[in-house]
Amino acid sequence: MVNGNLGMKKITKIFYMTDNNQDLKLASYGARFIAFMIDDILITLLISVIFWTELNTSNGNLVSVLVIMNKYLMEIIFIKFIYQAFFIWYFGATIGKLVAKIKVIDYNHFGRVSLMNASLRSAMRIFSEMFFYFGFFLAFFNNSRQTLHDKIAKTLVVNV
Repeated sequence: MVNGNLGMKKITKIFYMTDNNQDLKLASYGARFIAFMIDDILITLLISVIFWTELNTSNGNLVSVLVIMNKYLMEIIFIKFIYQAFFIWYFGATIGKLVAKIKVIDYNHFGRVSLMNASLRSAMRIFSEMFFYFGFFLAFFNNSRQTLHDKIAKTLVVNV
């Protein structure tokens, strides 16, 4: 299945046999960052559209905007959770990942991520974001480039 031991060898490629003998490579940090930025911009735009009426009453006052965002914090977290979980489960990638040409696969069988694991990954991603993105930095310290949410949900991010 996997060429080498994931915990012991530095991984630059993951090989496995599929119907078309596809060769998978771990996604680069740059591609993951681009996908992250695109997704965050899209989520911000979506939230701005949904809460436009209230945000418009703030007249650009940062404190007023923060009060509005805090008022709808659970709704915003729910939107982020659904966006991440649905797209990872259904498409294997968020819109940002599609643009960056990377996808999320199951760590054990290199296939589609289950709804349960996509939901777990989404929840842990939000948790990492809430605490200064600490879980994202884990990717720099392991050979499989897994963030905390990837490790817990047993997923890998690879090039398409």
